[in-house]
Amino acid sequence: MFNDLSSPLTALATRRSGKPRDLVAPAPDAAQLAAILRIAARTPDHGKLAPWRFVVVDDRDALSTVLQDAYRAERPEAKRIELDAMDQFARQAPALVVVLSSPKPESHIPLWEQELSAGAVCMNLLHAAHAHGFAGGWLTGWPSYSDRVRDAFGRAPERIAGFMFLGTPSRDLDERPRPDMARIVAHWPG
Repeated sequence: MFNDLSSPLTALATRRSGKPRDLVAPAPDAAQLAAILRIAARTPDHGKLAPWRFVVVDDRDALSTVLQDAYRAERPEAKRIELDAMDQFARQAPALVVVLSSPKPESHIPLWEQELSAGAVCMNLLHAAHAHGFAGGWLTGWPSYSDRVRDAFGRAPERIAGFMFLGTPSRDLDERPRPDMARIVAHWPG
């Protein structure tokens, strides 16, 4: 079911990120998640390359093991509290989609444009989740930069663009401070 929003502009203006640790069930069901991913894929994509992929994580126990093993391999001196943090990361929110930037190096389309498209697909995913009545949180952090974690989902030159946690907010979402438009908008007179 879609949010009762008065217009697409209202949907865009009201989307907020949810902290993954604060997202609870219900999450998108299989049909809703498929629709969210279809909408996310309608992103700007110079050359029609689809330089990104989605991996829906169904097994959080397996993800926790991957994160802890990768962390331990890269940081053999890791303390239990650090490994527990990896376990907690894996278990946030009831639904998780890993978005991979999946560049096509053989293409004449610049790599930078392909990476921008991967970021845009993440943002479209968050907007689509919001339109379906859910909230999402886009996290990166250490797991996104670990080759061992990446290798559980893909292979170089792919990179993890983000862990997209989805669910229902357990509390009202905070409105974060937004940039002062006067500081970030300029007009070029030519």
